[in-house]
Amino acid sequence: MTTDKRVKLKATLANHIQGTVALSSWLERLGISHDLQKHYRKSGWLESIGTGALKRPGEEVAWQGALYSMQEQAKLPVHAGALTALSLQGFGHYVRLGKEPVYLFSSLKTQLPAWFRNYDWQRPIVHERSSFLPENRALLDMQLPLFSIRISSPERAILECLHLAPDSIDLMECYQVMEGLSTLRPRLMQQLLEECRSIKVKRLFLYMAEKARHEWVKRLELSKLDLGKGPRSIVKGGVYSNKYALNLPKELVQL
Repeated sequence: MTTDKRVKLKATLANHIQGTVALSSWLERLGISHDLQKHYRKSGWLESIGTGALKRPGEEVAWQGALYSMQEQAKLPVHAGALTALSLQGFGHYVRLGKEPVYLFSSLKTQLPAWFRNYDWQRPIVHERSSFLPENRALLDMQLPLFSIRISSPERAILECLHLAPDSIDLMECYQVMEGLSTLRPRLMQQLLEECRSIKVKRLFLYMAEKARHEWVKRLELSKLDLGKGPRSIVKGGVYSNKYALNLPKELVQL
């Protein structure tokens, strides 16, 4: 290996964060050409996990490291949300059978790269493209041991759960999570509810929050919320709740 290649390799490894993916486009910005990347792969310094994506040989890369690379290297507007974000912040106490899905949210036009979609992350990936909430509102950086990833705050995450309910997340699961959200910030919650475009999500949120008897509910200004008109049927064959005009599962209403 020439001196120039050794210098560039040393710089590449110095910039690499353990457990993350090195994107080909990012390496090019560091001065590592496609030909040089190919040379590093043949030499065993880097290993491909899909088109345009590399990792260090023998290094384990989980979905968190891949999300970091999509956010920081590719600058994609994607974040971990719903139950995934809540679990990372200690609120996901509901136990499922099997592997817990990873819920990722992005804008409507965002396409996740093929290397990410095709790789086996050992957990199902649910990518939800939506515009029911403003794109960058109420996100935070979650610090992991070696890097940080952008995730939903608890206030946004519970709304994302309700957005996915009942098709992808069970309503009873949402309510069990809601019971533990005693420290939601009413000012931020108010802002999100005012900006939320989903009537279903807003009505479900208020129904569950009141049912859980959280103190912060009293500080919400319901008169400023557009809750739409007419009933909403959330499940077939359920029980009608009059206040928020929702047709809900019998087991939830009778709790």
